[in-house]
Amino acid sequence: MPELPEVETTRRGIEPALLGARIMDVSVRRARMSRRQPNPADIPGRLIGRKVREVGRVGKFLIVDIEDDFSLVMHLGMSGRLCVADRGDPEDAHTNIVITTETSREIRMVDPRTFGFIVVFTPEELAGSSIATLGPDALDALPRSPRFMRRMAGRSVAIKTLLLDQRFLAGLGNIYADEVLHRARVDPLRQAGSLVAQEVSAIRKHIRPVLADGLAYGGTSLGDLAYLLPDGRAGEYFVRLRVYGREGESCRRCRSTIIKRVVGGRSTFSCPSCQR
Repeated sequence: MPELPEVETTRRGIEPALLGARIMDVSVRRARMSRRQPNPADIPGRLIGRKVREVGRVGKFLIVDIEDDFSLVMHLGMSGRLCVADRGDPEDAHTNIVITTETSREIRMVDPRTFGFIVVFTPEELAGSSIATLGPDALDALPRSPRFMRRMAGRSVAIKTLLLDQRFLAGLGNIYADEVLHRARVDPLRQAGSLVAQEVSAIRKHIRPVLADGLAYGGTSLGDLAYLLPDGRAGEYFVRLRVYGREGESCRRCRSTIIKRVVGGRSTFSCPSCQR
């Protein structure tokens, strides 16, 4: 699933085509893509003829501010990606959503598995949605260590599982949580409430650098190439990952063998020597 670096890379890629543009047409070709909208017919009605005021992001969600206080929310799901094209350009397979601007530029969502979605909220609907329950953004609003520790206190859940909880911190996913915990030298299975101040500070210290590294290389495209940048290039961070996807390979820090375990139902990679 695209995580914060991939979604932020996507945001930056589509912003020039959307910001200040008037939306002239919206086509949602698979009903499943509008499943979060109580009345799917509201999507074109709330977008067509209105200008884009801001292209934003919170965690893994793209949130586009539209005239008249509407919010266009897009989530890429497991296999979704957005691309920018001109009207009439050949379409990729599984192009399920097309948003056309007055300049004939198109924002296209390609999603073979249709886990992604589009929804257009009023302010009241946005306030009552799951977006309102998101924790602080891991890149733009990372809490200071004392607050981090207070929110972990008494929790028996594994720290890896807690970092994946979007209500605790928005944006981290499986890949980058593993990378953060490796840099912080913390075992993913440690109970969150058992961490001492030094360990909590180490985790916090490495969140932004890990995300920034992912951003610098356009995010992480895995072998299935489900995620691509809006211009069609693959994200290049995969070859720089320290533990994720490297089971049986040597730790880049201590040369021990990377292991794979399941934590909270998610494949988890760590170094048994560095992360005791």
